[in-house]
Amino acid sequence: MTCAICEKRKAVRFCPAKGEKICAVCCGTEREVSIDCAADCTYLIAAHRYEDEHKRELPADTPLLDVKVSQDVIYGRQNELSGLAFAAAKFSAIHPATTDADVLAAFQALAETYRTLGSGIIYEKPPDAPLPRELYGALAASVEESKKELAERAGSAPYAAGGPIKNSEIFSLLVFLYRMGVLRTNGRPRARRYIGFLRGQFPAAPELKREESRIIVP
Repeated sequence: MTCAICEKRKAVRFCPAKGEKICAVCCGTEREVSIDCAADCTYLIAAHRYEDEHKRELPADTPLLDVKVSQDVIYGRQNELSGLAFAAAKFSAIHPATTDADVLAAFQALAETYRTLGSGIIYEKPPDAPLPRELYGALAASVEESKKELAERAGSAPYAAGGPIKNSEIFSLLVFLYRMGVLRTNGRPRARRYIGFLRGQFPAAPELKREESRIIVP
């Protein structure tokens, strides 16, 4: 039997996404590229395990690499960080076609928006593609919800921990989540490694209860 993809080499691996056997070469080169791999595929799991064993560094051309992220903000704003991660995880659960690239595009675009807000300029440029653009809106809504909750809490208890969140802090959280995504994804077009990580920070239940979860800062 020949490979269902190249139709040249011998088919030796069953591909759950294709529902038929393919060759080892096509499995390796087309995985998460032209093949929308099933998360429970044994070959995908093995490939991800191999990737985990080899530490990645942020590429020199990574956007927002010049930004210094304050660890005080990351640790001090865990609830807001968790809220943003929850928004991305929930969106991906509702829209299964979402990929790591979509999530990264949304985080990057919203971070750029908050960078301009920090300089007193209001300039928004959401992603052009439909899914990351919609996720951008969901993340922005999450930020506004956090701002409202913090403002109400400060109004009832002026000395409450945390206090109102600054735009510069939101910017830092978005940059942190973006960089984390760059490090956790493998860069393949249909990869969902980062999404899997974000969803793993929350209960497996469909509702993804926000209050029971926190992002673990490395």
